[in-house]
Amino acid sequence: MNIDFPPPSKGTYNNAGSSRRLCSYLEHEDMERMEQGIYTEGFFNLTDDSLYKVDVIKDIDTNIGQLMKTDAKFYAIHVSPSEKELQRMGSTEQEQAEAMKRYIREVFIPEYAKNFNKGLSAEDIKFFGKIHFNRDRSNNELNMHCHLIVIRKDQTNKKKLSPLTNHKNTKKGAIKGGFDRTNLFRQAEQGFDKLFGYNRPLTESFEYYNTMKNGSISEQFNMQAQQISDERKNTQENQQVASFENKFAYKQEANLSNKIENKQNSTSSDLGLSSVLGLLTPETGNSEDEPIPKKKKIKKKPKWGFRR
Repeated sequence: MNIDFPPPSKGTYNNAGSSRRLCSYLEHEDMERMEQGIYTEGFFNLTDDSLYKVDVIKDIDTNIGQLMKTDAKFYAIHVSPSEKELQRMGSTEQEQAEAMKRYIREVFIPEYAKNFNKGLSAEDIKFFGKIHFNRDRSNNELNMHCHLIVIRKDQTNKKKLSPLTNHKNTKKGAIKGGFDRTNLFRQAEQGFDKLFGYNRPLTESFEYYNTMKNGSISEQFNMQAQQISDERKNTQENQQVASFENKFAYKQEANLSNKIENKQNSTSSDLGLSSVLGLLTPETGNSEDEPIPKKKKIKKKPKWGFRR
């Protein structure tokens, strides 16, 4: 799972002014898909789907109480599952999109709220999401991902929330709380695995990636040792599964062979018994069709001579 925060810029991701430019950009894929008659997804938030762009822009641009002209009004977040993760989320684009919205609502936004360390919940976060199905400069067959616009202020329009702050869990000073992006990545990944029952390999985990990129030499060495250990364990488990499957297949084949042999023996016994019974039983089948012929009466020849 790849999660990133595009840095604010003077272009599409300019977050100091209106959100109109970013929202319009997020709809560009819809036009292309609608021309081809392909399924599209509208904007969504924590509770509703198919929201209109004009309503999204209005909601974002009016939730800016106590913010200066140059202050950030919103932040963009990209949530991009891998191909293997997408396969786990569903077999069609629509199934994957529904699974993505569920993940955002049930896992990502709650974890996003918690990591401000201000006692916030998902209901305190104002956000809008837009799902895209294609990604430029990608050769993957599956590219569904989600763009999120999270508003700087909470639902009450009172608390300022910045996921790009360098503060994490401060308890002294002007800024209380902060935001722990590292912990968000970790918890969002674990939440995904639990929600979809995904058995994540070590090399696909955030811990592995973060350690190999930012960890010390000893930490990287320990991570590689764990990787080798896991690969050996998986190899042994696969061999055990293959052995079990072979034994099961052999047993099934042997049972089938025994059944066929028993059937043949049973048939042979029936034929032999029939032959014996045929020898012992008199043939009576022709008694009705061929009656026993009657003996012919022999006429006596008259005696020739004189009578007295």
